[in-house]
Amino acid sequence: MPSVTHDDAPLLADLMPWSVAPPRLGRGWPAAPDPGALKARWNALLKAVGPDREALFQPTRSRTAHTAVGQLPGRSGGTEKLARASGPCPEPVRVLCSPFDEQWLIPDQRLIDAARPELWRVTDERQIFVVEATTERSDRPRGERAPSDRPPGGRAGSGGAGADDPAGPLLLATSLLPVLRPGRVRPLYRRPEGTEPNLAPALTEHLAARLGRKVPAVDVLAWTMTVVRNGPGGLTVPLTGDAEVWATGVEVGHRLLWLMRRDGERPRLPGGRRPYVRAPLPSRPLTVRYEPDEEALFLGEGRISPVPPAVWEFEVAGVRVLERWCAARTDGAEPGTLDAIRPAVWPQTWTSELLELITILALMAELRPRQVASRVRSAADPITSAELRRAGVLPAPRSAYRPASVLDAREEGPEGQLALL
Repeated sequence: MPSVTHDDAPLLADLMPWSVAPPRLGRGWPAAPDPGALKARWNALLKAVGPDREALFQPTRSRTAHTAVGQLPGRSGGTEKLARASGPCPEPVRVLCSPFDEQWLIPDQRLIDAARPELWRVTDERQIFVVEATTERSDRPRGERAPSDRPPGGRAGSGGAGADDPAGPLLLATSLLPVLRPGRVRPLYRRPEGTEPNLAPALTEHLAARLGRKVPAVDVLAWTMTVVRNGPGGLTVPLTGDAEVWATGVEVGHRLLWLMRRDGERPRLPGGRRPYVRAPLPSRPLTVRYEPDEEALFLGEGRISPVPPAVWEFEVAGVRVLERWCAARTDGAEPGTLDAIRPAVWPQTWTSELLELITILALMAELRPRQVASRVRSAADPITSAELRRAGVLPAPRSAYRPASVLDAREEGPEGQLALL
C-alpha cells in the first residue's frame, strides 16, 4: 500500500466553485420535527395582534413583522407584511436541520432572516447538496479574490484523529434544502433538472482521459465524499489516475450518498442486529440515556436495542448525532413562546425515524474502514493542482463562483409586485 502523500491535492473550493452560506433562520420556531406543530405555531402567531404578534415572532435586525420581502422561489407563501398577514400556514417542507436530522420548515421568506433564494431555485429531486461539516463559522463576507469561501483549516471531526482518518464525516450530502450551520453549501448542479454540474469546467473530461472511462458528475461527488480530507488551506480532494483505485473509492462514495440522502430502498441491517423497541416509549419522554453494556438507548422508560456503541458515539463536527437528534425532540422550550407548541405525545413517526437513524449510523460505521482504506490508496498516481493548472482545468473562471441565471419561473416580490431577477 502506498504511503499517504497528498501534496498539492486540489481544494474542494476549486473543484466545486459555487458555494452558498447556509440559510439563517434567525429564530427557531419556523422549523420543527413535526409539521403539525408548525401549523399550530402559525395559527397562534396570526391570532395575536399588534405588539403581541411582534413579540411572538421574535424580531431581529434582518426581520420584523413589518419587513417587506418576496416569495421564496417555487413557493406560494404570502408577500404582504407579516403584521397584517392572514390565511393558512404555507405547507411545511422537509429540510435537513442538523446532521442526519430531517425536520420540517415553514417555507415563508418573511420568517427567515437569510433564506438564500439561490438555493431554493435549484432545489429539486435530482439535486444533491454537499455541506461542509465544520465547527467554525464559514459564512463570512466574500472578498474579491475567487474563491474566498475556503473553509478554515484544522479538524472537522473530533477525538484527535489525523487528516486521513477524521473522527466523523467532513462532508454531508442531502437531497433536501440544508439549513444546518455553519458550513458552506455546495450544490452538485447549478441549474434545476440536474444540468450544468457545479464542477470546474473540463474537470470530468480531464479525469476521463486519465482514467480511461466516462466520469459523470455524480461519480466525482462520490469520490469526493470518500477521500476528502483537511488541509492547511481548507478541505482538499486527492485525485487519482489509477482506474482501479478510482472505481473502489467511487463505489464507497455512492454507498455514503445513498445512506445520507435516504432515497430509494430503505436501509436495513441483517436480522438479529436490527434495532427494535423493547419497552414502549412513554407518551412524552423527557430523559435520554445510553447503556453501552446493554447496547440500549433509553428514552424515559422506553428502551430501544440493539444500539451499538459505534452508533451512540457517531459524531459530526464533534457532536454526537444520535444525542442531538433526541435532544431536538425532548428538550423543553420557554413557556409562552411559539417554540413551546409541540406534540402532546411522542408521535409514532418519530419512533420509525429513530430506528432508521440508528440503522443508517450503524451502516455508516461499518463502511468506515473501507473509506479509510480508500483515503490511503487515493495517493496512487496523483492528479495534482499543478497538473490541473497545466491542463487549463484550474483556475475555474470567475463566473463559476457565482450562481447561474435561473429565470424559468416568475417570482412574486414584496406586496405582490413582480420580482426582478
